[in-house]
Amino acid sequence: TEKAAKKRRYEMVSWTFYQFEQFLAYKANLNSSTVVKVSPRFTSQRCPKCGRIRKENRNHELHLYICDKCGYKSNDDRLAAMNIQFLGDQYYQGVKRPKFTKLRSAE
Repeated sequence: TEKAAKKRRYEMVSWTFYQFEQFLAYKANLNSSTVVKVSPRFTSQRCPKCGRIRKENRNHELHLYICDKCGYKSNDDRLAAMNIQFLGDQYYQGVKRPKFTKLRSAE
């Protein structure tokens, strides 16, 4: 996407994710499985141990997440995958639109 004109970047990236979604749905259907779409919001900012959501806990350059509340440490992509799995589990437990909500509090 870096080589694309700025106006076209979103279109190029969106098509890739859309195409990936179509492939996933196709393969899931062949295996009698279901693809569950969940909101990616806060998935790489939420601690899976204590639930704290804090943008500053994630270091993009090192791909590292360290929770300032409980000390949990992990790769940020792994953390996001764990949180996406958690949202998928919530869906199967009956939550119609599972998502994380950042609580507003004085810090």
